[in-house]
Amino acid sequence: MKILLPFMLSMIAVAKEATAQDAECGRERAAMVETIRAYVRSDASVLGQQGLSERVLEAMGQTKRHLFIPERSCSIAYADRPIPIGLGQTISQPFIVAVMTQLAEVAPDGVVLEVGTGSGYQAAILAHLARKVCTIEIIPALAAAAAKTLRELGYDNVSVRLGDGYGGWPECGPFDAIVVTAAPGQPPPPLIEQLKVGGRLVMPVGPAYSTQQLTVVEKIATDKTTTRAVALVRFVPFTRSHN
Repeated sequence: MKILLPFMLSMIAVAKEATAQDAECGRERAAMVETIRAYVRSDASVLGQQGLSERVLEAMGQTKRHLFIPERSCSIAYADRPIPIGLGQTISQPFIVAVMTQLAEVAPDGVVLEVGTGSGYQAAILAHLARKVCTIEIIPALAAAAAKTLRELGYDNVSVRLGDGYGGWPECGPFDAIVVTAAPGQPPPPLIEQLKVGGRLVMPVGPAYSTQQLTVVEKIATDKTTTRAVALVRFVPFTRSHN
């Protein structure tokens, strides 16, 4: 007769608990995707008749949002609301993440810049859709934590850089799409310069601690862009370096 030692029993219990949590999180994540679908069906004003692509919805369904928040809680992670991640920053609600990702129109061979890595969640979503994602975070603790999480989860097509995202990341570009997760007063000119012709910049634009416009800037020629406001949003302010 084989006798299981207390340590082995403990390990088995931990494995069972992890499996149960994975199953719970999977159900919560699927419910989150259905909530996003319902929002899109009920209001076509944001994305128009095309709605959300299945590629974006699949990326949302594959990305373990609970591993990108401090609580690691499924019930908190997959509720459709923003979540504080510390240091005055938040992770956007899933619906807004999905909308911004859709508006960026990321192609499988695309190169994408994200400004404002935060916890790394938006970068992970983009990594499911693009060939390469370059993401910049100005807060050292968040940059380090996001890089660690993305690395441990196997997102090997994401590069994280610590720095002021206003100037973009020329060495990683030019970019097919740029997603900015904080609100400046105006779209930064260096980001527009680093867009490829045909590329899109998706970002909130407006005053700090107030309502902003979710904005899409499309580069239609080397020296010409079009701009349109999509929806009212509320994001944290765009942080600049004082150096």
